[in-house]
Amino acid sequence: MVRETHLRVDDLIYPMFSAFGENIKKEIPSMPGIYQQSIEHIVAEAKEVYELGIPAVILFGIPEAKDAVGSDAYCASGIIQNTIRAIKEEVPELLVITDVCMCEYTDHGHCGIIKDGDVDNDATLELLAKEALSHAQAGADIVAPSDMMDGRIAALRDILDENGFEHIPVMSYAVKYASAYYGPFRDAAESTPAFGDRRTYQMDPANRLEALREANQDLAEAADFLMVKPALAYLDILRELKDNFDLPLVAYNVSGEYSMVKAAAANDWVDGDRVMMETLLSMKRAGADLIITYHAKEAARLLKG
Repeated sequence: MVRETHLRVDDLIYPMFSAFGENIKKEIPSMPGIYQQSIEHIVAEAKEVYELGIPAVILFGIPEAKDAVGSDAYCASGIIQNTIRAIKEEVPELLVITDVCMCEYTDHGHCGIIKDGDVDNDATLELLAKEALSHAQAGADIVAPSDMMDGRIAALRDILDENGFEHIPVMSYAVKYASAYYGPFRDAAESTPAFGDRRTYQMDPANRLEALREANQDLAEAADFLMVKPALAYLDILRELKDNFDLPLVAYNVSGEYSMVKAAAANDWVDGDRVMMETLLSMKRAGADLIITYHAKEAARLLKG
């Protein structure tokens, strides 16, 4: 009766990795229970997700080939574009969110166009806008830019509006730290940088006020959601954004957080289900309205009893 915070199935968003090819269902070694899958398996899992009551998935792609400019990211027949169409044909009521970034599609693994050994912010904006538009044209419900280029929310909003997609929301990875918690994801998306790292465009984990500045900039550029990534080591940042902004707030319970729970549970060091639910509840208590989590299906089953 007096419980202050509630975790619900419809708070959850499930990430999925769509791989080019057929009959592919390859478990990611560092993420037990999570797979790279070809489209027919993605569609089957999307049906399972919907039947569990989870309202949305977020898609990441593993293309047939990568190049310096990540051309599959914005190709009309790219892996994500084809995956969106397949899901929407079979599970039309499931919300499809798409990750908008270049790192999964570039042969160098960085989030944009490389110039003089680093990512060229402004040159990258044009490609990100094309990518978001191609996702909307394929049937995406929400686009979610994760690249951390300055000005990307405005660039996406402009191209979507100009092409009749005023109704498509932009879920901004507003506060994305240069974190060691992303390691397993880079195995899953095959997006480890070939050189250097992403600290020139992702945030310093020591910075709190920068998070408010980043969120303010995205709000000014007409973002519809704000996100904090990672979540568990940044619960204070979630609370800061909840206290200062009135947009829906998303926490990304990232791959490293997931894998640590799975590894500890596999060794009988912790009760995996209880730690999972306590962790997700902490994100809601800190202020998250929605949680992107690889635990979504497991949590949904427990919540549904």
